[in-house]
Amino acid sequence: MADSVPVRCPTCRRENAFTPPTFPCACGAPLTMPVLRGGVPVEIEHRTWQSSWVEVRCESCGRLDEWPAPESACACGTVVRVPVIPAPGPPAPETTPLGRAVHRSPAPPATLRPAFRPVTIRTARDCVTAAVQYLKWLGFTEVVRAPERSSSGVDVRGRGLVAQVDPTTRPTRLREIETVWLNGLNDSALAVFFSLAGYARDARARADALHVPLFVMDLTGTPQPVNDPADELIRKGP
Repeated sequence: MADSVPVRCPTCRRENAFTPPTFPCACGAPLTMPVLRGGVPVEIEHRTWQSSWVEVRCESCGRLDEWPAPESACACGTVVRVPVIPAPGPPAPETTPLGRAVHRSPAPPATLRPAFRPVTIRTARDCVTAAVQYLKWLGFTEVVRAPERSSSGVDVRGRGLVAQVDPTTRPTRLREIETVWLNGLNDSALAVFFSLAGYARDARARADALHVPLFVMDLTGTPQPVNDPADELIRKGP
């Protein structure tokens, strides 16, 4: 998971902790926005399509793509765009003692996948659909939505997989993490959790201890890893 960086609000001068977002690159590797430490955030007064995207190069495959520009909201109501490190150019070829260029390909990532196609979230049902599509993208098979949420709270099942989706606007609680983990234990399956509003601190700590991958979803329907087990799942797959 990415470390938080301090971002000072230009309006009230309050310093806020900001965790750079992480997105899945087309190669399958997690790509964290390279926030420029010490950079000056810019207040967003008028949004434009061009200013809402930044170019970032994936360290795993070298692919240069446009990603949503990171933004941070202050308690005073100000929203700022957080600057990122400019994307470096492609590495120069190495040369032999005789001056001949040697082109080296970057090491392939652990798991290669096509670009993930997100599902825009408008309803609670959309949250579950987005989770199903994402789990299939990660490489799980036979992934299906549970016909009805049972008392156990499992929303999605697959081969060697159980997952729960929390579409509410409150942070996911400790009990819900333990419940999905117990379901995974009973089924000898990996337990995964998706939340729209994030996780309570004790829930996050418990998930880390139980090695439950946690993802948080935004309204674009693109899950983002929250802890190390989630990062590892993205890198290696099922």
